[in-house]
Amino acid sequence: MQEGFTWIELMMVVAVLAALALMAVPGLQENAVKKQVKEAISTADLARKGVQEAYAATGEMPNNNQAAGIPPQEKIIGNLVRQVKVHDGAVTLTLGNNSSSILDGKRLTLRPAIVPKEPTVAIAWLCHALPVPKGMEPQGRDETDIPDKYLPLECRDTTAKK
Repeated sequence: MQEGFTWIELMMVVAVLAALALMAVPGLQENAVKKQVKEAISTADLARKGVQEAYAATGEMPNNNQAAGIPPQEKIIGNLVRQVKVHDGAVTLTLGNNSSSILDGKRLTLRPAIVPKEPTVAIAWLCHALPVPKGMEPQGRDETDIPDKYLPLECRDTTAKK
């Protein structure tokens, strides 16, 4: 009598393991892309601070980078971000440089939400589809064109849609 596994039995085990690995790879890629988007958001800190200061000083949302007191959009770059643009208070990141090819040229917008006529109240920043807090009004236009499945949770509307 023989002991051990036959060649065919071993190949079946390898085939099952390969099938399981193939199912896991897309999920890993999606998580890596989400992580890049989340990391890219920190590049907007300079612009968010500029918008907050300009709004507190003037009571008006800055309509561009210069009005926000920050460098031109093509000068604010990072490992994952090609440029950072301010338009009517909204901060839009254009991804690129070392980001995934899925994200290359895609945009993500962070919009300020304000309490009307109260420039001393801190701005709440809304990433893409995040709901506006009660009593606040969003400013600027959302130019986000990254598919929702690649956005981190803090950029998605997670309220139940029935």
